[in-house]
Amino acid sequence: MPSFKSFAFAAFALTGAPALAAEPLPEAIAAPGETVVLTVHAEGAQVYECKAAADGKRAWIFREPIATLLSDGKTIGRHYAGPNWEHADGSAVAGKAVGNAPGATAADIPWLKLDVTAHRGSGVLTSVNTVQRINTQGGKLDGACDKAGEFRSAPYSADYVFLKKG
Repeated sequence: MPSFKSFAFAAFALTGAPALAAEPLPEAIAAPGETVVLTVHAEGAQVYECKAAADGKRAWIFREPIATLLSDGKTIGRHYAGPNWEHADGSAVAGKAVGNAPGATAADIPWLKLDVTAHRGSGVLTSVNTVQRINTQGGKLDGACDKAGEFRSAPYSADYVFLKKG
């Protein structure tokens, strides 16, 4: 039987709009009692750096996301290291991951729940307390890294849901 994630992605692929299925999100990233302020689609890359891992061997270590935030096919903001999300209206939030659930395939970065840790400016993101990353596609980087300090990126897309309490 297809998973919730495949239904959500299929709905996005068919409509071109972020899909919020009737089924609940995985418990690890759910935000019960919160209401949606904004949902956007992101297209970009996850950037990795070749570094020594905990075991001393070189590995691709996640460095930062770089993505364009889209609504109805129009650029309305950007997502970058921090993680930070900036809206074209001047409002911005920074977050910290507090929960995750696996992506639909082994190549997909996880779905996340992030608590907002800082606000800047004023606008649509001013009241946001929680950010969810759902419907991820791609973003994982595999393979050997031979040269410390080398950077590589893996294309990804996702939907970001901005929520407020109450």
